[in-house]
Amino acid sequence: MNLIELDVKNLLCPMPVIKTQNALKKMQNGQVLKVYCTDPGVKHDIPAWCKINEYVILEAYEENQVFIFLIEA
Repeated sequence: MNLIELDVKNLLCPMPVIKTQNALKKMQNGQVLKVYCTDPGVKHDIPAWCKINEYVILEAYEENQVFIFLIEA
């Protein structure tokens, strides 16, 4: 798996979604973006944005108060 990591911890909405969007736009199909967030709003915002923009969330979980998403470009 071609994994790219994006750390947007300590950023508040809408910045985690904007930075996720910008990163995904630069990626090639099949690459995976692993996003680390601390703003609880991302639990709803990132899945909603992915659905609207037809990106697939491969995995979403919380670890030590960090929300982690694996999104396929």
